[in-house]
Order: sequence, then C-alpha cells, then structure tokens
Amino acid sequence: MKISVIGTGYVGLVTGTCLAESGNEVVCVDINEAKIKKMQSGEVPIYEPGLEVLFKRNIKAGRLHFTTDLSEGVEHGEIIFLALPTPEDEDGSADLSYVMQVAGDIGKLLKEKRLSEYKIIVNKSTVPVGTADKVKEVVRLHAPEADFDVVSNPEFLREGFAVDDFMKPERVVIGTTSERAAEKMKRLYKPFVRSGNPILIMDERSAEVTKYAANAFLAMKISFMNEIANFCELTGADVDKVRIGLGTDSRIGKRFLFPGIGYGGSCFPKDVKALYKTGRDFGYEFKILKSVIEVNERQRKSLIPKILDYFEGDLKAKKLAVWGLSFKPETDDIREAPSLVLIEELLKHGAQITAYDPEAMENTGRRLGNRIDYAENPYDALRDADALVISTEWNAFRNPDFDKMQQLMKYPVIFDGRNIYDPDNMRDKDFIYFSVGRKPVNQVRKLWKEF
Repeated sequence: MKISVIGTGYVGLVTGTCLAESGNEVVCVDINEAKIKKMQSGEVPIYEPGLEVLFKRNIKAGRLHFTTDLSEGVEHGEIIFLALPTPEDEDGSADLSYVMQVAGDIGKLLKEKRLSEYKIIVNKSTVPVGTADKVKEVVRLHAPEADFDVVSNPEFLREGFAVDDFMKPERVVIGTTSERAAEKMKRLYKPFVRSGNPILIMDERSAEVTKYAANAFLAMKISFMNEIANFCELTGADVDKVRIGLGTDSRIGKRFLFPGIGYGGSCFPKDVKALYKTGRDFGYEFKILKSVIEVNERQRKSLIPKILDYFEGDLKAKKLAVWGLSFKPETDDIREAPSLVLIEELLKHGAQITAYDPEAMENTGRRLGNRIDYAENPYDALRDADALVISTEWNAFRNPDFDKMQQLMKYPVIFDGRNIYDPDNMRDKDFIYFSVGRKPVNQVRKLWKEF
C-alpha cells in the first residue's frame, strides 16, 4: 500500500519505518526542514533501539521517503496517518491545534488537487474523545465532494521498545464505523499479527477512550505503588516483598508495580490530565485520576526530604552526582522527566550537580544549559561527589564497580530513586543507602560530618 505519515516524532517515525519494513511505500512529512534533510541523508533524529537498522534498510530499498511538502504526502497516501503533537494546554486539555490545522490543509489539498480516489485519514496521535468527528468535519468543510473516512488508530508504543511493540503488537485497535475503512486497515496490519494477536474493530469514540483509559490505568498502578512504598517507609515494611506479593496475583499482574520517583514522558502526564479535563468538560470528575496526578507530582520530589535531612538542610557547596536524565531507560526523551524536577529542586538549595545519562545529555543541555555539569561517563560524575542520586534505571547503572565508586566519591552515599540496588549488598559494600519504600542502610553513619 501507499502510506503517508504526517509528523516524524517518536510515533510517526516508528510508524512510517515499520510500515515500510512490511513492504509498503511510505512518505513521511514534516515541516522541520533541517530534520527532513538529516533523515534524507540517512540520519535517525531520535534514539530508539532497533530503529536505525530498519530506517536505513528501507531508505536503501526505496520504500521510505521524507519530504516537507504536505501535498506530496496527500497525493501519495491511500492511508494518511496523522502523528502530530497534542501537547498539554494551559487548562490540562490536549492542544489539538496541530491536528486541526493539518486536517484543514488536507481538505484544501483534496479539493485543489481534485483528488477523487478514496483516502483514509488516521488519527495516530493521542486525542480526546470526539476528535475523529472534528477532523472529519474540518476536512469535509474544505472538500465537500471528497471520498474519505477518518479512523482512530491509537498507538500503544513504549519508548525504548517501540519497534518491537509495533512489529509485534499485543493488539491493534481500529476505531471506525466504515466497513470499507475497517477492511483496508485490517489488511495493512495483518502482517504484524500473524501470531494471532487481535485486531479490534470498534467505533471511533471507543477507540479514542481506549487509549486514554490504558495510559490512565497504568499511571494509576504506578501512583498506587508509590503510595504503598511511602506507607512501607513509615511502617517498616519492605516494598519489594509487598510488590512481589501483589504481582503474583493474576488479577493484578507484575508490571508497573515498581516504586520510584514517579512517571514522566510524553504520554502519561499529559494523557492523565487530558482525560481528567475531558471528564470535567462532560460534567464528570475522575476523582481517582485527580489523586493519581497529585501523587505523581509529590512523588517526583520524594527524594528531596531525604537528601535535605541527611545533609541537615544545607546543600550549599555540596556536589551531587546524578545518574539518569531521560524519563525512562532506552530513550533520549526528557519530557516530564522526574530527573529534571529533582535537579531543579537541588539547584534551588545550592547544590552543585554533575550528571550523566547514556543518551539524554544533549537534550538536557538544551533545557538546562550550563546550570549543571555533564560527565563523559558515570564514573567521572562521581569524582569528589558528596552523594549519588539515581533517577533513571538504565541497565548500565545496575552492576557498577562499587569499589571504584568508593574511591571516587568523597562520601559513599547513594539516594536511589529507582531501587536498582539490593540493600543487603549496599550494607556489605559499606554504602550509606536510601531508596524508595525500604529501610535506609547505614543511615546513622553521616560520614560527611567527620571532616
């Protein structure tokens, strides 16, 4: 099939590349000329494991193309995916201005180019309920004679695993009341579900709600587990044991039960807020979602009281190393990253920060500039550090050389916001260790006071 993808962010670029990998002819459109030139020369603009190989292979095969010309994309595509930003607006709702602008432009082009062939316009972006109807109205306003359908096809891609998630989806949700659109979309996705995973056909509004409901539920699990972790700290319970006790219940499941310093990224924060705001627009208040948002906001700062307490409220001239800047491992995305909240709070208290992340330092540099220092590797960040703060659970941090860390650090103090180390091992290694929902290790040994 001939496919066009409008927008080349994480979702758009993965979608276009993976559809090309299954034999389709794909044109990706973006207004960013510099970005398009990079991609035309074979440079992947984002870090996503497994993407570069498919990206270069399909460019070489002539199945994957890039352009800034929207008319080229509209003329080319039998199916036109809208993978556009829907950022959080000031009132918490999803900003649909990019989606509606492109929808109007598509309508104008359908009329101007006198394109009579049937088109399917697909909302791949995460959008509030009723958006498919709005897109249809806008396109129809400019092209009343055009033959097209608007489909809701939400993505369920995890950054860091997006290629695998697209190539081997657990389910594909297609929201349409058009049998013609449904059949064509099923043909498009058939190569990706050969193992028998379902393609679910439902109406457009149900598909739109399904995406928000899935993200909100997962965010709720995270916030719930963080509440339990905080309770464990007060009662002396071990959150790791509680987590295992919960996760082995098949009704609950093991995933998204790891406590930490909150969720971030481009999806959960804005999607939970958008669903809450949409509920209020319809006269319904999601009290659970309100609590999820509040818990996450508080949790992102949960290490700060521990750090301040340890240093008796004085962080001036204290050098802190920070491992992890991306909102999660295996991505360079720092949108809504808990690390940024932590760093901002630490800077307010006068701390000096040296940070390291395997992929996200360039993006962080654009955001924080020279307000913090950046290390070339995790050990360089530790030189003469009064403490280490861990905010992202990259695998590269899980089995470090603890003896080397002891030698490099001024004092062997770790504040672990992702619980990546075993407390008993930290005790044996003679580290002062604070984590989330577990008893501190060696906390009485405030070595920094001895000097």
